[in-house]
Amino acid sequence: MPKQKLQNKEYLTKEEVQKIRDKSFEIDRLDHVKDIFIFCCYTGLAYADVEKLTGKEIKKGLDGEMWVMVNKTSIQLPSALLPEAAAILNKYQNNPTNAIKGNLLPVVSNQKMNAYLKEIGDVCAINKNITFHMARHTFATTISSE
Repeated sequence: MPKQKLQNKEYLTKEEVQKIRDKSFEIDRLDHVKDIFIFCCYTGLAYADVEKLTGKEIKKGLDGEMWVMVNKTSIQLPSALLPEAAAILNKYQNNPTNAIKGNLLPVVSNQKMNAYLKEIGDVCAINKNITFHMARHTFATTISSE
């Protein structure tokens, strides 16, 4: 049986996440992508989950806190709705694109997200190949360990 190579999954450090969070973009497309990426850094959601996220998946848990509850192969996977993620949902509460699609965030194609994230990384002087999937690894390694 061939040996599998272990791959190091890239993620952002706390400082790199903060750099992106703090950066203000005058170009709407970059600002939206930044926000959605940061939202996923704080929830661990995959692109497919955030793309179809609606208000039905935001629920109050038994602990009284708000949770993001997405279904994966008939299993509900909860993720705490941290204040940083909740603030992003509030920011886009009245976004016209969301009203048309019925979603909570104005998500563009994964290909465009990754292209815009490259721009964001360049502007923020982060020397990593930032992809949307990196948000999940960032959640698992950086955000969850705080």
